Amino acid sequence: MLLKTIQSPADLKKLKKSQLPELAQEIRQFLVENLAATGGHLASNLGVVELTLALHYLFDSPQDKLLWDVGHQAYVHKILTGRADRFPTLRQYKGLCGFPKMNESPHDVWETGHSSTSLSAAMGMATARDLKGEKHHVIAIIGDGALTGGMAFEALNHIGDEGKNVIVVLNDNEMSIAPNVGALHNYLGRLRTAHNYRRAKDELEHLLKSIPAVGGKLAHWAERLKDSMKYLLVSGVLFEELGFTYIGPIDGHNIELLIDAFKTASQTKGPILVHAVTKKGKGYAPAEADSFKWHGIGTYKIESGEEIKAKSKAPAYTSVFADTMIRLTREDPRVVAVTPAMPGGSGLVKYAEVFPDRMFDVGIAEQHACTFAAGLATQGLKPVFAVYSTFLQRAYDQLIHDVARQKLNVIFAVDRAGLVGADGETHQGAYDIAFMRAIPNMVIMAPRDENELQHMMKTAIAYDDGPIAFRYPRGNGRGVPMDEELQVLPIGKAEVIQKGSRVAILSFGHVYEVVEQSVELLRADGIVPTVVNARFCKPLDEELLTGLAQEGYDIVTVEEGCVTGGFGSAVLEFFARSGYHHVVVECIGIPDYFVEHGSVKEQRQEIGLTANNIAAKVKALYPAQKQRA
Repeated sequence: MLLKTIQSPADLKKLKKSQLPELAQEIRQFLVENLAATGGHLASNLGVVELTLALHYLFDSPQDKLLWDVGHQAYVHKILTGRADRFPTLRQYKGLCGFPKMNESPHDVWETGHSSTSLSAAMGMATARDLKGEKHHVIAIIGDGALTGGMAFEALNHIGDEGKNVIVVLNDNEMSIAPNVGALHNYLGRLRTAHNYRRAKDELEHLLKSIPAVGGKLAHWAERLKDSMKYLLVSGVLFEELGFTYIGPIDGHNIELLIDAFKTASQTKGPILVHAVTKKGKGYAPAEADSFKWHGIGTYKIESGEEIKAKSKAPAYTSVFADTMIRLTREDPRVVAVTPAMPGGSGLVKYAEVFPDRMFDVGIAEQHACTFAAGLATQGLKPVFAVYSTFLQRAYDQLIHDVARQKLNVIFAVDRAGLVGADGETHQGAYDIAFMRAIPNMVIMAPRDENELQHMMKTAIAYDDGPIAFRYPRGNGRGVPMDEELQVLPIGKAEVIQKGSRVAILSFGHVYEVVEQSVELLRADGIVPTVVNARFCKPLDEELLTGLAQEGYDIVTVEEGCVTGGFGSAVLEFFARSGYHHVVVECIGIPDYFVEHGSVKEQRQEIGLTANNIAAKVKALYPAQKQRA
């Protein structure tokens, strides 16, 4: 096998070009076989096999800088840079990361999990290269979905204006995670069909050069004529107008053509954009047929493509969200849904089937999505912005400036809140509590289970006094009974689950399940704490907290969010400003570092978000209580 001989890009360069298609086939087989056991991002990586081979065959990584925009397409890069033997540990605890990781390899020069960042980073690296007098190439590989992100356009504008030697490889597979939407997607579609453009332009340029110079006027009009070919043959010339030399579209599965295109790009001065058209899931029939499902897949049977996963009787939180959205929209025609390219992940595909005119997928454009929702709210609609916690970070300024400052009634459905498992540190929903809690006019809720989620959604729709958010985790609920009648919860009021003595456990969100387990452990030792389902982080139930302080309770707070600035911090701040300095507060949550990939159970164990640790914290407070008494 050729693949066994490849331990670095230097080994790849020893092969003949004619051997590369065979190697491509071996890599596809390797990916299909290994990801069947580990799961991961299969379809996107099957689509960039030839593209990655051509890049590493022509360029000299890591001296030449290859920047992958989102790590979903970097598996082949990892294989070619000496990490094939680690693929059995892919996305597992302490194993191979599913995204580029600098501490894994010098070939990973840019770490990314969010899209649309590679072009800005490439411009920074190219500028540093020129200031230092170095000569290497900087190549950013970005997908057509990621190109819809506003940051990508900011970078294109800067690169084109400065005229830096930067090569942009546009991996155009007509998809991000979900099918792409918008004007840019349509523009690229027209480019894919404009096969005669480059040939006609080259032929005209050759003709013009063959005409003897007969005066400035003819030369001027000859250049005008050459440029006009762009407008004649292509419906839009966005990249060239931005200052890029455009090469393409090229068959992204033809290694010979790709190598020739990259060679041309490497010899051309100024910004270059190489447009490669690829097929997501290429070479594996199930992934080709449903690239959305196979974007990120669990373990599966290779022969049939059937996914292997433990069956749960409990519904997924996203399913409860979607069903409740449909119900609430039927009850209130003001309700609309907004998502930034995540209709499937957020459960809104089901919603769109029922309310196609009330569902707005704006593409990978979280900033726009947030302000778009604000605009809807100014006109009396009830926009529900469904977004992963990690992606809401990208719209922070809009959340502050355009929504909260104007006290607009935008509803934030914050999905994947808390630990997310195998996607690791770039996707952990760790910070939403802290960054939203700092914003005036915000209301923040978190349900203890899927039944309470539907009540919080009803509460959010009923609320009219500014922005309101509810956060919920990835995965399945607990299988609790679902109430038929939805209730509007009183804003800022907690729920006392169990009345005990001396110590109160304040649980915020879905970690209540772990708190319940800790209570069972404590009961076995004869300890009965008060247990509170906080429900709200902002505003807090100050009446309840005051009562606990006056009755001499100490507090243990539990949340699956960062401790710094989180729910526990809010409780501490309340006691401090209220003068209850005698209350001891122990905060359990995500500590002040980035939690890497692994299972959620392993991540919780690592950070101490476990029943045993909660019980230990409670027990430790009891001797202190006795001493004070």
